Amino acid sequence: MNPILYGILVVITTFLMGSSFTIGKIGLAYVSPLLLVGIRFTIAGVLMALFLLVIKKPLPRSLHDWSRIFVIGLFQTAGVMGCIFLSLRTITAGESSILTFSNPLIVVILGTIFLGIRYRALQWIGVFTGFIGVFITLGFHLQLNTGTLFGLGAAFFWSIATILIKKWGSRFNIWVLTAYQMLFGGILLLIMGVTLETPKLIMNTNSISIILWLAIMASIVQFAVWFYLLSESDPGKTSAFLFLAPFFGTLTGWLFLNEVVEWTVYLGGLLIFIGIFFVNWTFSKKNKLL
Repeated sequence: MNPILYGILVVITTFLMGSSFTIGKIGLAYVSPLLLVGIRFTIAGVLMALFLLVIKKPLPRSLHDWSRIFVIGLFQTAGVMGCIFLSLRTITAGESSILTFSNPLIVVILGTIFLGIRYRALQWIGVFTGFIGVFITLGFHLQLNTGTLFGLGAAFFWSIATILIKKWGSRFNIWVLTAYQMLFGGILLLIMGVTLETPKLIMNTNSISIILWLAIMASIVQFAVWFYLLSESDPGKTSAFLFLAPFFGTLTGWLFLNEVVEWTVYLGGLLIFIGIFFVNWTFSKKNKLL
């Protein structure tokens, strides 16, 4: 791939990933957290599923395979995104994005335990460095508030989903898996949004624009560009650029929400990014998870 095009697409997809934290936090003024993210991914899932039906992508034939997609959606969309949007009620968009994108560090641990993957020493150094960064990001203490717990929960659920996709993903067309796990997860979030919280939905130009941006640009377009990059380049090296997403999350939070970020978050975030870089950059094609 042309290096200039590659760089542009990396910036586009990671910007959409990171800025969605800020856009989502703005959206909480109009829609309650679980309802907002449920609407977002139900719309995205429906649109992608309809498109795949039009182009006649093969769907799973067994109920067992559909149940696997449902479980992935439970963790990847309902778990990860539900935790992210709940965290945004009490912590900044930058803090939430940094904690969420620490997930590759957890993947190494879970991959070792459940898949028996052997990692290099530099990757374990990356894990150690990254978790020191998490400790510093939390202010040099382990007293966790609700927002940070949800942020770490998002990282943990994402790690579980990554392991499941590694185990089951080869059974499905990647676009079919993406569409229907978003749809199933979105429906679950909608149900939780009307049963587990007091629903709030203010419909106006701002809220509709936010929902459509999150559903189309930050979900469908972002996934399309990201999967294109993974398929057309080295997946391990491309995944190392995930550190740009929390950078954009912090930057857009500062620009649009006037969020003040403590120096511990910058230092901790830097160590997390270094750790993720070590973990991802050294993946071989044999054991890559991202």
